Amino acid sequence: MKQPPIIIPDGLKEVLLHVCCAPCSSAIVEWLLQHGIKPTLFYFNPNIYPLEEYNIRKQESKRHAELLQVRWIDGDYDHNTWLECIKGTENARERGERCSICFRHRLTETAKKAKETGIDRFATTLASSRWKNIEQINAAGYYAEETVPDTHFWAQNWRKGGLYERRQQLLKEYNFYNQQYCGCEFSIRNTSREEEKTRGDKN
Repeated sequence: MKQPPIIIPDGLKEVLLHVCCAPCSSAIVEWLLQHGIKPTLFYFNPNIYPLEEYNIRKQESKRHAELLQVRWIDGDYDHNTWLECIKGTENARERGERCSICFRHRLTETAKKAKETGIDRFATTLASSRWKNIEQINAAGYYAEETVPDTHFWAQNWRKGGLYERRQQLLKEYNFYNQQYCGCEFSIRNTSREEEKTRGDKN
């Protein structure tokens, strides 16, 4: 079945794109450039743990932007503030309340950066991952839009239009580091549990 195309908001020429990692952003950035939309990449992911992992993902994102000569903005890494934001949800399931809070935090900061840079439309590569809940991400984006006046969230399922398949190709072409868990220490724990369950099912 042919996938529906990406829908471009009327008159859109520039977007601040929140990027979670180079693999997830690669096909999206390529598509934006091919369609005459200027992306500015904003790397803001204080959820990522440990710091070494954060730095690897950050440098891969920066390397990608430099290769394409695309503007790249480094957001602050403040994992302790992020931990305060999600306090009380440490044991929540993946795609649960902790993830909703995390998305709201990151996309609100993205909206603030969009306003600061004079780019009124923002989007996120979080919506490219098949492991994340699109409804959660969109709700966080609209929350950020309401929180930061004069900004507009581009709610788009970036898995469509063949972009997920193109992502897999670009991952190999650029030889990107491809992480094995979402980012935070709690996702590491949940990923480990899922791997143990899968091994148990095979035995």
